[in-house]
Amino acid sequence: MGQILRNAKGVKIGEIQESSGKQIIRDARGVKKGEFDGKITRDSRGMKVGEGNLLSMLLDD
Repeated sequence: MGQILRNAKGVKIGEIQESSGKQIIRDARGVKKGEFDGKITRDSRGMKVGEGNLLSMLLDD
């Protein structure tokens, strides 16, 4: 289990898990939304989102 992300009402909206030195974000249903390798955040298709950890912006609330 990783870090659970919740909205203002306390409802789970996602989770950040660590795997092979990367952080992976999944939505509440477990669908992969993106990953952060320590330098660059990429979306689920592998497209660069930006530099730094921008994982939480990949979730739809």
